[in-house]
Amino acid sequence: MEENNLKSAVEALIFASERPVTLEQLKKVLGNPESGQLRKIIDGLKEEYEAENRGFRIAEIAGGFQMITCSAFAPFLKKLYKDRGVDKLSKPALESLAIIAYKQPLTKSEIESLRNVNVDGVMKSLLDKNLIRVSGRKKIPGRPFVFGTTRQFLEHFGLKSLDDLPKFEDFNVLAQEAQIKNEIEPISEENAEVGNEPGQVA
Repeated sequence: MEENNLKSAVEALIFASERPVTLEQLKKVLGNPESGQLRKIIDGLKEEYEAENRGFRIAEIAGGFQMITCSAFAPFLKKLYKDRGVDKLSKPALESLAIIAYKQPLTKSEIESLRNVNVDGVMKSLLDKNLIRVSGRKKIPGRPFVFGTTRQFLEHFGLKSLDDLPKFEDFNVLAQEAQIKNEIEPISEENAEVGNEPGQVA
């Protein structure tokens, strides 16, 4: 495929995908071009969008690439979506999610100990939204489940990896920016170790 056509194809695939597209996915669809060539094209698109002051950009999120709107236009997006049904995270859910994100893996009892409240409902909500998952069992009597975050968590908060988490005290700011999306579409976690039904909390 010619360079210009390859560039257009990469742009079209990233634009059309609802999820971050990985280099491996692009290679598979586009006839196995070199990873370096694809990354060069993506970097070129990033520079092009920035130079032209586009309202969107390509971000590297959860191991892939996704087109997202620029944060400067967040107020307009809020107005656009204000009348839609939203699936926002409550303050208790955000607090529990932050604890899991920064201290994972944790048992439900450990989360309750840190928050001093029952978290049954919150945990079920986070599991249903696929923001957390059962990542294993703790080697103590009773072998309770331990929980960690998912790829959907990275996507929702626009993070490339957990290494990109802000300071703990800045997590609420990150959460407010992420709420602009308004809707959370669950995806299956690759290679997740689920010891029971997704909605069941130990």
